[in-house]
Amino acid sequence: MTGGLHGNLVRLRARHEADVPILDTELHGDVAGNARGSRRPWRPMSPGAQASMNRVAEPTDRAAPFSVVTLGDDELAGEAALWGINTLGRSAHIGMALRPAYRGKGLGTDVVRVLCHYGFTVLGLHRIQIDTLTDNHAMIRAAERAGFQREVIHRQTVWVMGEFLDELILGLLAREWTP
Repeated sequence: MTGGLHGNLVRLRARHEADVPILDTELHGDVAGNARGSRRPWRPMSPGAQASMNRVAEPTDRAAPFSVVTLGDDELAGEAALWGINTLGRSAHIGMALRPAYRGKGLGTDVVRVLCHYGFTVLGLHRIQIDTLTDNHAMIRAAERAGFQREVIHRQTVWVMGEFLDELILGLLAREWTP
């Protein structure tokens, strides 16, 4: 268990090729969950497809993708990223998806905290935000436990599975963050 960023429950590390089929099956294969999280219409995907959002990709100035593994047993729990990184404005967004067997165990809060550490301490960001559906109570709880504040609700701005849903924006500034 080396490399990556450590929290109390999880480690964020680079994506491995062996992670991709698991994430594609359990995260992309969940049609409703994928549509709610990605904000894009779900489309079928062949194993190993280049279109996979979970494929191994190098970090860029705009995105830092990670695989989430549990401490202790190093089991793949999901994926997370800082995305929409704006180096001039020193801001970014957090995205995360956990495999079904790893939800409801407090891992989400730990992932958010580790991503904040990475964003504020390593990248020197000023602001991190989370955009989530207003009924995504698990993500909202994880964000608020990590210190995020509710900022705005965009009414009926996201089209998901045949209906418009409200989106909540939560934000955290570097000066408000408690490591």
